Amino acid sequence: MSWILDETVLPDLARGAALLGTGGGGDPYIGRLLVQQAIRENGPITVLDPQEESELPDEAFVVPTAMMGAPTVMVEKIPRGTEAVVALRTLEAHLGRRAEATMPIECGGINSMMPLLVGARTGLPVVDADGMGRAFPELQMETFSVYGVSGSPMVVASDREETVLIDTGADDVRMERCSRAIAIQFGGAALIAEYSMTGADVRRTAIPHTMSMSLGAGRAIREARESHSDPVDALTEFFATTVYENVRTLFTGKVGDVERRTTGGFARGHADLRGHDGSHLRLSFQNEHLVAVLDGEVVCVVPDLICVLDEQTGEPITTEGMRWGQRVVVVAISTPPIMRTPEALAVFGPRAFGLDRDFTPVEQLVPGPTLAPA
Repeated sequence: MSWILDETVLPDLARGAALLGTGGGGDPYIGRLLVQQAIRENGPITVLDPQEESELPDEAFVVPTAMMGAPTVMVEKIPRGTEAVVALRTLEAHLGRRAEATMPIECGGINSMMPLLVGARTGLPVVDADGMGRAFPELQMETFSVYGVSGSPMVVASDREETVLIDTGADDVRMERCSRAIAIQFGGAALIAEYSMTGADVRRTAIPHTMSMSLGAGRAIREARESHSDPVDALTEFFATTVYENVRTLFTGKVGDVERRTTGGFARGHADLRGHDGSHLRLSFQNEHLVAVLDGEVVCVVPDLICVLDEQTGEPITTEGMRWGQRVVVVAISTPPIMRTPEALAVFGPRAFGLDRDFTPVEQLVPGPTLAPA
């Protein structure tokens, strides 16, 4: 069933999106402020249930919108707020067809917010689904692409409202490389419209209800904090009722060294954390966390989610926000089955990031009790 999104839910939504962003996806605070302003100016946003054909007909034309670039750049290079609409309108003009809805390409950080900004500014509804179920650093790393929807043609727009149209046919890897080079020329970050598809394609290739899931996860953290209970316990209970299902606590301790550099359009590096019990956890990231190694043993690896939370508040901490001395809890969340198929793992499994290992589900790496779905 469709629902109306207003500014009152944005803090919970941004918090949950930052969690599912696994450290990446851009600063959710910036995105939340942009959407809040747009809602105040234009009114609330309609969110469509992708599994309801009466709301999203098979022939409906959906154009996802997003931001691309290094999260470290976005902290200082804040979007104007008009670029994503420019990208959308430019792509519509090229295709000769108007979008009937927009949708996130990922559910993390600022990219959970960009389609809402477009929806508020244009009046378009936003589909409650996305193509990553988390955040990934590259544009071909989409369930859309895995299951046969082409990202091209796409439009990249700058904060000066310059636009570049890219059409690499069915080669989404080539599309990523070309658009990344353009985003670097645009200052390291840009707004995009891509992966145009029908409502039937959405149902076949997207991960449903991730916007609602972000909202629920953010609410669970807040309510746990307000009731002085454990946010990780609240998240474990919440995700047990979803397709993500498993939550594991990997580590509790303090952030030590953080090595972070912006190169090739990505924030790359690693963080070394020391546990209260003397243990050592290393997190390696490319915008998002890719692998967690505890005392020399891998305890979680992409595409499963690795999330760093403030130990006291449960607030998610992004890769660009990690600092020496922060006291944190690191948790892992299992990905949905659609993201664990051989086809999907070939695109965004460990080897796609140059890691010399195959994917092992976190529930096998870190056995533990799991709440049964309701």
